[in-house]
Amino acid sequence: MEVWTGFIVGLVGSFHCIGMCGPIALALPITGESNIKMILGRILYNLGRIITYTVLGALFGLFGSRLVLFGLQQDLSILIGILIFLYVITPRRLKNKISESKIYKLISSPIKTQFARLLSKKSNSSLLTIGILNGFLPCGFVYVGIAGAVSTVDFLSGALYMALFGLGTFPIMFATSLFGKVINLNMKRKINKFIPVFAVILALLFILRGLNLGIPYISPKFSKAAPIQQDTQCH
Repeated sequence: MEVWTGFIVGLVGSFHCIGMCGPIALALPITGESNIKMILGRILYNLGRIITYTVLGALFGLFGSRLVLFGLQQDLSILIGILIFLYVITPRRLKNKISESKIYKLISSPIKTQFARLLSKKSNSSLLTIGILNGFLPCGFVYVGIAGAVSTVDFLSGALYMALFGLGTFPIMFATSLFGKVINLNMKRKINKFIPVFAVILALLFILRGLNLGIPYISPKFSKAAPIQQDTQCH
């Protein structure tokens, strides 16, 4: 996956973030009396999220590079596309059950507890930390971004992909933290109807990329990884 697509994934996926992370953005305290200080606080919150996404991208990009050594690059891309498609067609009722599962709560509960503590501090450093922790909350579209980072099959490319993903989410999340109350329920419903369409398109792109059709940017030819050779020595 080309690293610049991370920004597109983040930009479109950020509409989904309004429902998931919007309440956190709206709950952010005002750290000063001036509008400049309030804006700075919101920027720091979003910067924290981008930092976390970048670190995750680096780790999963490195993981992807290991898979290339075993010649699994094409299979990985097709698998990611299938998983994204399965996520889209999974009934909302089942998704809600997953969000109420013990594993989900085991991950999210400690983070939410820290949110409550940090929100009461009303400092710029606490807003940055809230953003960092926010990046670790379980989120379907973050997983889509991580899948893209894995498909970059490179440590630095994975980090850049997720950094661009975070920057893509910045405009909507920044606006939500400032003017979120303006976004009504009807607008959120319209946005949510658009997101599955984008996700299906993204899934198809991953699958096409794995098919190795030789189409520039959409399905480029994969270079075969050289087999790992071990020298044998006779004594």
